[in-house]
Amino acid sequence: MNLQTRGKSNTRAPTGSVTGLCSASATMFAVGMAFLGYWGVYEQGRWHTIDYLVMVVAIIGFAALGSVPWIVTTPVAEEDADKVVDARRAMALGTALIWMAVCIAVFA
Repeated sequence: MNLQTRGKSNTRAPTGSVTGLCSASATMFAVGMAFLGYWGVYEQGRWHTIDYLVMVVAIIGFAALGSVPWIVTTPVAEEDADKVVDARRAMALGTALIWMAVCIAVFA
């Protein structure tokens, strides 16, 4: 498959992709929120630089995960490709950032 063929390919996403992406992003969002609650966002005491780093990485991950349903349900014209590929990328980015925040909090 060359670049011209790949660019002109308008294959549709499998049935259930939208539902699957929306529920998977909501699940990862819930896992991230449970992590933040367990990690101790509400604990008393001073925050260190690493704590702020964990929060920034997690918030960016939450933004990516929260945008998945919005991206995948955006209306498209009949001749255009779906937004499933973009939503999958946002899902992967959000998941990676949430897990990165967990690893930073655990190992730092």
